[in-house]
Amino acid sequence: MVKYFLGQSVLRSSWDQVFAAFWQRYPNPYSKHVLTEDIVHREVTPDQKLLSRRLLTKTNRMPRWAERLFPANVAHSVYILEDSIVDPQNQTMTTFTWNINHARLMVVEERCVYCVNSDNSGWTEIRREAWVSSSLFGVSRAVQEFGLARFKSNVTKTMKGFEYILAKLQGEAPSKTLVETAKEAKEKAKETALAATEKAKDLANKAATKQQSKQQLL
Repeated sequence: MVKYFLGQSVLRSSWDQVFAAFWQRYPNPYSKHVLTEDIVHREVTPDQKLLSRRLLTKTNRMPRWAERLFPANVAHSVYILEDSIVDPQNQTMTTFTWNINHARLMVVEERCVYCVNSDNSGWTEIRREAWVSSSLFGVSRAVQEFGLARFKSNVTKTMKGFEYILAKLQGEAPSKTLVETAKEAKEKAKETALAATEKAKDLANKAATKQQSKQQLL
């Protein structure tokens, strides 16, 4: 049994811009789970296609119930191979990724196709497929469910990271991260609370002064 995912996303940037951002998208505030990236092979084919292979290291946090079943080092990191084929003539880029360790626990294979959006030539469309499998007897279904949920969460982070890098490359102010927004909101709430406290003290002092004045008149 394999869990399958199919999704489609649109980046409001041209294919050329997305292609450039693809190689520069790490690090970004949404990719803290990506620890390292290295190009292990690259070549240009006779028909002018760019072939690349990269090795990525990512954190590999397991669900708590699974951490009790496996050694602690299993949860530390996972190695990902990423093969890509870039066809500049047809403006398509296809990537294939899969993990090369912890394969008995879970294998996540992903295929993405980046192409010009059919409705707007200035936008880029991403068609994403993923297959999540596990060969662990008795708990494979639970592992697959967890893997699929985490994959969907990482897709959201990937798209936000892409948008962040594209904004930087285009000279725009990148959107603030959720952490930054929450921090600013917290600071603003503190300032508002402090201002309210000071105002309340001021009103109390004025009321006390007024009451003292009344008593003196009496």
